[in-house]
Amino acid sequence: MSKVKLPVPTPVQHFARCVDDSCRPADYVGEWPEAGQIYPVRVLAHARTGEPQVHILGFYAEAPYGAFAAKRFAPVASIWLN
Repeated sequence: MSKVKLPVPTPVQHFARCVDDSCRPADYVGEWPEAGQIYPVRVLAHARTGEPQVHILGFYAEAPYGAFAAKRFAPVASIWLN
């Protein structure tokens, strides 16, 4: 058996399509996803609730924002990076 361990997280790039761009908060400052567009994303668990949140790579948003609800996106593809 090989003793080689994969890095954590695995080197995979995920892409997701925005399916819901409604309900932008009034005080939101930053880029907002558009419905139908495909974005490179990273899915992380919320620090307190543990719910999955989508971070769009390359997007700018002022604190406390920067993550979107996973229900706003549909997974499209995952590409293995090596």
